[in-house]
Amino acid sequence: MVENIVETVNLSKVYKRKNVEIVALNDVNLQIPKAQIICINGPSGSGKTTLLNIIGGVDRPTRGKVTVDNVDITRLGESQITRFRLEKIGFIFQFHNLFPTLTAFENIELPLILSKKPKETREKRVSDLLEIVGMKERADHKPDELSGGEQQRIAIARALTNNPTLILADEPTGDLDSENAIAFMKLVKELNKKQGQTFLIVTHDPLVSQECDKIYAIRDGKLRE
Repeated sequence: MVENIVETVNLSKVYKRKNVEIVALNDVNLQIPKAQIICINGPSGSGKTTLLNIIGGVDRPTRGKVTVDNVDITRLGESQITRFRLEKIGFIFQFHNLFPTLTAFENIELPLILSKKPKETREKRVSDLLEIVGMKERADHKPDELSGGEQQRIAIARALTNNPTLILADEPTGDLDSENAIAFMKLVKELNKKQGQTFLIVTHDPLVSQECDKIYAIRDGKLRE
């Protein structure tokens, strides 16, 4: 039997703007099997990022249920969901979101500091991750000393620090050229194969979607295969 790492049931999100209701998600039912690379396509404003944020525990649904790694995250309090995100979910963004004053090493180390891991444990984990993403020689460089592709590799390493069950990526190649987009997906597939991480990727990029195990489309808040 296939184990689902993510499951949403009748998931809806409605925003109210000056007495006008905006339906961002409309009864979304999604199942993501463990160790799969899943892609969601859709135009701007279709609900892609809203869905990603709700699955990641950053936003709350108006209605419905979200289960991640057998935990109904819609029932968790704020402190519980914060801890769950830190331990179970990794995030990768289009613009990397690296701290400009920190080195590559320090950017990767930050989630481990927040998790109160001992210094020795942190240093070994960061060194291992730098090796995995091929950035060991750039450990002491700050973001403005790295190319866009290199910054995204550091962002991937940071997302992996606490060995999360699920990696959520929002337009991860949107700021990369085609060569670096291909390199990004090659690394994602290697991590998926070797470490068994599940990836949910929101993208417009065909270079990304063609490498995924399954592609969904979202339009006007409704999800379709």
